[in-house]
Amino acid sequence: MKKWIKIEGRERRRKIIRKKVAGTPERPRLSVRRSLSHMYAQIIDDSCGKTLVALSTLSPDVKEKAKKDCGNVKGAVLLGSAIAEASKKAGVTKVVFDRAGYLYHGRVKALAEAARKGGLQF
Repeated sequence: MKKWIKIEGRERRRKIIRKKVAGTPERPRLSVRRSLSHMYAQIIDDSCGKTLVALSTLSPDVKEKAKKDCGNVKGAVLLGSAIAEASKKAGVTKVVFDRAGYLYHGRVKALAEAARKGGLQF
């Protein structure tokens, strides 16, 4: 029962955030998803419904560096720097951060700070 309350709360926060945050061609949306063992990040242009860049800790280059640290802060830092690198190749430098209802803490915060260090502007 407690698990469902937590999930419903996150879904409610996600909907509130998505009302305010939208990706444009100038500033696409950096969306983050986390599970117990992995993290996923995408850069999305909501005006045309296209995903410009998508990476996760399951991606071969990130997984190779992370080894067994895919579901913790170290894996999030590696994913953040990898998404920043990939976005530069795609020509994206400014993004809007969508934390998808997760608290800005722990893995989500580590990914965001690593992406900022990699050159993305939020």
